[in-house]
This record gives sequence, C-alpha cells and structure tokens, in this order.
Amino acid sequence: MRNLNNTDNLLGRIDQVLRITTGNSPAAHRANPADALAGDEDLASEDREDAGRLMRVNHCGEVCAQALYAGQASTSRDHRTAETMRHAAQEEQDHLAWCEDRLKELDTPVSRLNPLFYGLSYTAGAIAGLMGSRINLGFVAATEDQVAKHLEEHLQRLPEGDNRSRAIIEQMYRDETSHRQSALDEGGAEFPRPIKTIMTGMSRLMTRTTYWI
Repeated sequence: MRNLNNTDNLLGRIDQVLRITTGNSPAAHRANPADALAGDEDLASEDREDAGRLMRVNHCGEVCAQALYAGQASTSRDHRTAETMRHAAQEEQDHLAWCEDRLKELDTPVSRLNPLFYGLSYTAGAIAGLMGSRINLGFVAATEDQVAKHLEEHLQRLPEGDNRSRAIIEQMYRDETSHRQSALDEGGAEFPRPIKTIMTGMSRLMTRTTYWI
C-alpha cells in the first residue's frame, strides 16, 4: 500500500464529514440498544412523526459531537488529551449510528442543517483545543452536560409506545454523563454560569431548528 499524502488525507476527511452529515456514517461498534425490542408498527402516525423529529435532533447533536471532538483533537497540544478526544469520538460514533438506524425506521430524513452545525462545532472545538487541556476538557464536560439535559427532556417527550427510541436515548444518556464525569476527573475546568448560559442558548438554537428542518 502506498503512503497517504496530504491530499489523500484531506479527501479522506472530506469523505468522512460528508458521511457523518448526510446519514451515512460507519456502523456502530456496540449493538443497538433497541435491537432486542419489538417493532413499533402500532405507533400512530403523529407519534411516529414526533419521535422522528426528536431523533433527528439527537442525530444532529451527535454530528456536532463528532465535529467538536475532531476540532479539539486537531489543536490540542497535549497528546493524552487528544487521545481522550479521539476515544470519546469513537463512543459517540455508536450514538450517531443508532440515531441513523432509528431515523430510517421512522422514515425521517436527517437535518439539512447538519453541515452548518458541523462547521460551527468544529470551529468551537478547535478554539477550545488551543486554550489548553484544562479548558479543553472543561468544554467537553460543559457540552456533555447540555446534551444530557436535552436527552432527559426527550425521554419525557417521547410518545409512550416508542420503546425503541427510548432505549437508544437512555443508553446515550448514560454514556454522556460518563463522558462528562471523566472529563472533570481528568482535570477539566468547571465553567462559570455565564458561559454555560451561552452554551445553553446555542444548544436550544440547534434543537429547535433541527426539529423542523
């Protein structure tokens, strides 16, 4: 096999981003939490539509997670922190694949805003990476905190009979809270309330727009 040059690496990265943002990402490493559950053919059409929109929001959130971790790893000066980001991104890849599987079951397209939010998230992650490991890891913790909150909200909003989506979101919630604690345990900064408020506003922008688009 020939060695990859910079152009090859760039094209590979572009291909990866296109797959992530268009709903064609690689398969998950872990089994889908919904695999063992019965189908949901009995869901009313309006419930299927609502569940699909909620899972589209979750899918976009995982697109953002991939971008954030990639941006943070690309600018981190600490090798251990960069590896932590890459490992977390691999676990988040499972979430992305599970959400894609569920969207296909619910016949719901991915958000057309995915490329925009990917670009914004990558930029934010790259900036955080330049600020040192403490801020970089703190950004992970603060971001995962936002994700966990909107997953809790979705668990309350899901149609009662949608056990397949619920199983996926519950596992995602467990993983996200674990990532948050790991980032803090490794020395991540606890962000002050004003910064968290700004992050909450950005999170709401993403969740409210991708529910519809």
